[in-house]
Amino acid sequence: MSYNLPLIYEKIPIYERKKVREQYIKEQEGKCFYCQEPLNESPPNSLKKKKINWKLFPPNFLKHPIHLQHDHQTGLTEGAVHALCNAIMWQYEGR
Repeated sequence: MSYNLPLIYEKIPIYERKKVREQYIKEQEGKCFYCQEPLNESPPNSLKKKKINWKLFPPNFLKHPIHLQHDHQTGLTEGAVHALCNAIMWQYEGR
C-alpha cells in the first residue's frame, strides 16, 4: 500500500503508522528527515552533544530508534527521523 503523503498524524491508525514511517524511509532514501544522516546509523556527534531532558518524553520514547515525525501545530507528518532527532526537534524547536 502506498500513502499520499503527508498525512494527518492523529488520523493514522496506530497499526498503520509503521507502514507510513517505512514509506517515508523509502522516499527519503534511508536518510533522516532532520539531520540527513542514514537512519541505520547514529545521528551526527554535534546532535549527540545536545542536552536532552528525558523527563519531557514518554517512558518508551527510545524504544524505537526511528520515529514518524509530525508537526504538532498542523498535525501533518514530515518524515522519518532518528529518535534523538525527534527529541531535539521537540525540545529545542517545539516540533
